[in-house]
Amino acid sequence: MKAIVMTAIGESDVLIEKTLEQPTLQSSTQIKVRLHAAGVNPVDTKVRRNGLFYPNATLPAVLGCDGAGEVVEVGADVTQFNIGDKVWFCHGGLGREQGNYAQYTVIDSRWASLMPKSVSFETAAAAPLVLITAWNALFERGNLQAGQTVLIHAGAGGVGHVAIQLAKMVGAHVITTVSSTEKAAFVKTLGADDIVFYNTSNVTDEVNRLTQNRGADLVFDTVGSEVFKLSIGCTAHFGRLITILDASHLDLSEARMRNLLIGFELMLTPMLRDLDSARDKHVELLKKCADLIDAGTLKIHVSEVIPLENASHAHDLIEAAHTIGKLVLSI
Repeated sequence: MKAIVMTAIGESDVLIEKTLEQPTLQSSTQIKVRLHAAGVNPVDTKVRRNGLFYPNATLPAVLGCDGAGEVVEVGADVTQFNIGDKVWFCHGGLGREQGNYAQYTVIDSRWASLMPKSVSFETAAAAPLVLITAWNALFERGNLQAGQTVLIHAGAGGVGHVAIQLAKMVGAHVITTVSSTEKAAFVKTLGADDIVFYNTSNVTDEVNRLTQNRGADLVFDTVGSEVFKLSIGCTAHFGRLITILDASHLDLSEARMRNLLIGFELMLTPMLRDLDSARDKHVELLKKCADLIDAGTLKIHVSEVIPLENASHAHDLIEAAHTIGKLVLSI
């Protein structure tokens, strides 16, 4: 089968197209999937630059956590899927299990779910990681409620554009940050109430102005340490600040003074730590989101579909940080 393989740690040119043996079922609970599309996420570029997540994993490796495709083989004990079913999932791509930058993969049936009926493989492949991340950050960690104000950083990005829609579904007031008028127009279509241009405004001052100097009840950082640092001053006293990046090395004295609840959302933890009950919740969440997508309540924006053989170009685009929504590899 054709696959894109990470051959070393480095720039995007370490991603090389190779022909690999097709994976085979290793247990009676697995399914084999012919992949039609793979989502491209920032974590893919971090693995490429920094190395595989598992300490004993070795290169070469196939990256890509998000996948969508068609079931072509089922193990003897698989009851929830049939050959021909269309599935989506977030699995592999971190160094232990094969990722989804390939034509086929094998996955335990427990970690896959039927994809939404109303969307293409490309749209489905764009969604699992960002859906689970946004949902958990807003509701499991952030306890967002109707009538509260949430600040979502980088609202036009992969996680951000989903988070805006989920926050509006529960009746929250959404402030979001963007860098351009194009992105501002995009987040408006998603329901954002207030928009802050982070490259031309003092974000902290503007958020406090919009909230009558109270700050947001919940702030969701999808960017990194500098944004987390300024977010402390955007968060209401006794509020919640959730990040998907590492902020453990920062001065938290002002956060302490504000009595903030600080949380981290790394949706990959259940896969990395083999926490099966948590992965079960992820699959249930995918089922719920599939219903929302099919009902037209939730939309996944794919800005560009790129052929698998051009995966290195997709990584370059992700790292340039100008993408609206998601990038997807077509297989």
